[in-house]
Amino acid sequence: MNNKPIYVTQPSLPPLAEYIELLEDVWETGILTHNGPKVVKFEEDLKNKLGVDNISTLTNGTIALQVAIRALEVKGEIITTPFSWVATISAIKYEDCTPVFCDIDPETFNIDVNKIEELITDKTVAIMPVHVFGTPCNVEAIKKIAEKHNLKVIYDAAHALGSTVKGESVLNYGDVSATSMHGTKLLNTAEGGACITSDIDLDEKIKSIRFFGHDKSKNIVQDGFNGKMTEIHASLGLANLKYFDAVLEDRKLKYKRYHDTLKIDKDLKFQKVEFGETNYSYFPVVFETEQQLLKAMNAFNNANIFPRRYFYPSLNNLKNIVSYSACPVSEDIASRIICLPLYFNLTVEQVDLICQLLLKTLNTKRIEVV
Repeated sequence: MNNKPIYVTQPSLPPLAEYIELLEDVWETGILTHNGPKVVKFEEDLKNKLGVDNISTLTNGTIALQVAIRALEVKGEIITTPFSWVATISAIKYEDCTPVFCDIDPETFNIDVNKIEELITDKTVAIMPVHVFGTPCNVEAIKKIAEKHNLKVIYDAAHALGSTVKGESVLNYGDVSATSMHGTKLLNTAEGGACITSDIDLDEKIKSIRFFGHDKSKNIVQDGFNGKMTEIHASLGLANLKYFDAVLEDRKLKYKRYHDTLKIDKDLKFQKVEFGETNYSYFPVVFETEQQLLKAMNAFNNANIFPRRYFYPSLNNLKNIVSYSACPVSEDIASRIICLPLYFNLTVEQVDLICQLLLKTLNTKRIEVV
């Protein structure tokens, strides 16, 4: 195996010269922030690319979640999943709301829609599902529950830029979808995020909140904060957007190669894509036991390969920041799952070597690469 480390992910970057060309425009205008021309263009180009009505770029995906909560003016309990990154509950808590954990579906790893209603109380104000690893939630079922109980839906779509349901962007669902454009995501601006909504008035409110609560006339009309994307970050987004389709296709091919090679081991389990089209942004593998996982992680690390335990631990176990409530499915999956390396510059040969090492570690009898 090559001595160079293979990490779980790596940012997709455009040719440096193309990024520099966009930065030269920024230097010429002297505008670095405050809804500058690159931000405006990036929002318009991204809106057209994704087929969404309104998009507001922000500093990061966590701020996008916070802005969504604040714009919808919800205060109370928000039902969410424990199988996510900590930012999901951080945003809820920072906006003075309380996360209530709903266990997950053991096949899709998304929030279990059959368990949401039993958690609804007179304090419930919203549902915040996560499109885990870019795999769409059962958006139609969630919509019906929300409408029945008069609840808002905020999707944590940090992983889901490029995922679709019935041929359209999954970001079109919910009152607001909050996505991330962190360096690890399929489309990155180094650090960045966005809120997507079909409600133009809500979009204007989001744009006001991200700029200290100013309206278009620069009057402060509401409580806001500084959540603006800069021209530097938007320029990287514009440069990367040109290659977004190629990045998506590359992930799909490598995802399929992993799956077709590793499925010969019947002890390995893979995420089920049921309600839409994933963007193949991660390749999660669930082991039969945590002991198997730890053995595999040790073998990988000794070979200078560094998968990651996404998501571990289950968020309901973070007892220093949340009150514990049992979510046995999430706790079980979290203890047995890793994401294998997957990124644009990862070679097919490296994918094959990773598969061979994993199968060898698990003592799979028939080892072959498809």
